[in-house]
Amino acid sequence: MNPQQQAQARAKVEAMRRQFEQKRAISETLAQIEHKVGVYSGKGGVGKTTVAVNLAVTLANDGANVGILDVDIDCPNVIRAMKVAEAPQVSGGRKMIPPQRFGVKVMSMGFFQQNEEEAIIWRGPMIHNAINQLLQSTDWGRLDYLVIDLPPGTSDAPLTVMQTLDMDGFVVVTTPQELAKIDAVRSINMIKKLQIEVLGVVENFTGEIFGSGAGEELAEHLAIPFLGSIAMRADYRDTSKPAALSSGAVLKEYRGIAKQVGAALAPVA
Repeated sequence: MNPQQQAQARAKVEAMRRQFEQKRAISETLAQIEHKVGVYSGKGGVGKTTVAVNLAVTLANDGANVGILDVDIDCPNVIRAMKVAEAPQVSGGRKMIPPQRFGVKVMSMGFFQQNEEEAIIWRGPMIHNAINQLLQSTDWGRLDYLVIDLPPGTSDAPLTVMQTLDMDGFVVVTTPQELAKIDAVRSINMIKKLQIEVLGVVENFTGEIFGSGAGEELAEHLAIPFLGSIAMRADYRDTSKPAALSSGAVLKEYRGIAKQVGAALAPVA
């Protein structure tokens, strides 16, 4: 090889070495977590964060050790949805200790925003580095479940998470509308291309206004489990806590979904 080719080969090997070391460091950080479950959607506005938060608090309410990781870099909303007031603490080993709320450990990119209303305008490499840093620097301790709220879509940010984390599977959120359904198909096909388990699909916002049935149709079409429907209810107007903790009807829906997720994870475990 000529000198230029040799330099390119060395640079490629060095990049592969850094990537391997990053993934190993993340694996060591998450070693005490039994199940890592992503909550994902093909588009924003379908209630992905609401599903992630309520699933997490339902699992914790029923006795599991649970954490929720918000890696939606552009719009990190888990802190507000969980009503977390305190920031992470830093341990002697320079790891961040997530604060707890409603029995759930919480970590989010939102902790590092000076202004909640500020737009995070980052290109792909910056998003990649931020996600890797967040994953490597958090001390979760022992968890039964880590629920991960991903960015929507099929672009660089969700791809980074899927390739960096050894996920046990994904819960895909859709709504009854036709456009949300086709976007959910795209997101499911992305997961399958990366050879990661699709635990099932949840249909949100069902009822008289938007209708119902898209989730079941999607599950049948793609031969994946249907985890359940979540009705559009006035209970969600109370934002002082996740609705599963203030409404028996909502809690019943999420308990059904949590049971299905647990059953889908059993073969993975």
